[in-house]
Amino acid sequence: MSELIKSKIRTIPNWPKQGIMFRDITTLLKDKEGFNETINLLIERYKDMDIDAVAGIESRGFITGAVLANRLGLGFITIRKPGKLPGDIVSEEYELEYGTDKIEVHKDAIKKGDKILLVDDLVATSGTCAAAANLIKKLGGDIVECSFVIELPDLKGREKLEKKGLKVFSLVEFAGE
Repeated sequence: MSELIKSKIRTIPNWPKQGIMFRDITTLLKDKEGFNETINLLIERYKDMDIDAVAGIESRGFITGAVLANRLGLGFITIRKPGKLPGDIVSEEYELEYGTDKIEVHKDAIKKGDKILLVDDLVATSGTCAAAANLIKKLGGDIVECSFVIELPDLKGREKLEKKGLKVFSLVEFAGE
């Protein structure tokens, strides 16, 4: 685990609601040393893996995912919130604490057998990532790994994803904090 990366992530108590300790990566992204270490550690992990494309989950998964894809010489796939993609899409609904939400991807973004690295900034309860993984599978893609900058292990997101047969990697954890 990188203490430098962890030290650059700002914690905002009680946001967006009381009792939540929000982990804000904007402070990491604006710090060139911290952001470079983040990308370099991810490059080191994935450079020798058999990956066809990187998929990032809107919106913060776009940041590290797109840079990582570029540095690995791969294409980048956007997994978006509803109504943002202009072409033929496939969507996946998922449960939130109160209600549901949905994400979408272009139908032609992934071909059967494509090996996809799925990237987001943070894994908490895993709902969004699980939905993104379902989208990738619907299109015939194989998920190499789900990769996160931050993991909140107390919320058991990793365990839920691993129970679905997905591999999970994170750079830093905020446990019990």
